Amino acid sequence: MNNDPLGRGPLLPGPGVLAGAGAVVLVALALVAWVAGADALAWLQQPMVDGRPHRIDMIQAWHARAMVLAWAVMIPLGILAARFFKVTPRQAWPAALDNKWWWHGHLALQIGGVLLTAGAVALVWQVSGSDAGLARLHRVSAWATCALAALQVLGGVLRGSKGSPDESGDHYDMTGRRIVFEAAHKLAGYLALAVAAVAIVTGLLHVNAPRWMPVLIGAWSLAWAGAFAWLQCRGWCIDTYQAIWGADPRHPGNRRPPVGPGIRQLGAPPGPACPGGTPPAA
Repeated sequence: MNNDPLGRGPLLPGPGVLAGAGAVVLVALALVAWVAGADALAWLQQPMVDGRPHRIDMIQAWHARAMVLAWAVMIPLGILAARFFKVTPRQAWPAALDNKWWWHGHLALQIGGVLLTAGAVALVWQVSGSDAGLARLHRVSAWATCALAALQVLGGVLRGSKGSPDESGDHYDMTGRRIVFEAAHKLAGYLALAVAAVAIVTGLLHVNAPRWMPVLIGAWSLAWAGAFAWLQCRGWCIDTYQAIWGADPRHPGNRRPPVGPGIRQLGAPPGPACPGGTPPAA
């Protein structure tokens, strides 16, 4: 029985879902074993493309490690924290409002990811790059990722004041400045994640990385996507405004729809059901 006061589905999957996920993992392992042949470990240690050596120097290796940690681990986790944990599982909402756990987690992970990105760029700043197709695509997508990350930092600085029921502010009043910030911040964040994925894949192919690297990164990315879909379908994406100030219609932000798709506004009609699920109670 679900006793969540916000009508959210369970945070963790039930036995049936876990069994299904386990079956998928077993099938994936069997597929890898079938492709690899008798010695799967040796196959995983071989380069991605047969007939071309795996070449990378120490500076490039640390550059790659920092970028993968930033854009495949830290920043995606920061997105999950911001989108789905504005109201934590044991929080007594609406008696307890403005739980800043998600904010501190999101900020720490995103700033950490940006700092790692800056360090990774500094490592290869004076390294002359190749003009080969993969190298060029990697370089363009990597610089685009850096530019989007810089815009995210700048947007965060310029997002405006918070405000409160007792004090006017961009967020509380949902001014045009705040609406533009939220729309741009969310769009640029997901776009940066997609462009970074291109940079990671082209980087792995350019240096012809061992196969275990894309297998591990791919498995982690699928797990992240599965967690995102699970939490979204169970109604965990609560409107930031209501997480901070509650659902009272006297607050100006509750008299307009939230900024961005898939965000639950408590008290509004529930959205369409996810495949295989039911819409959360509003």
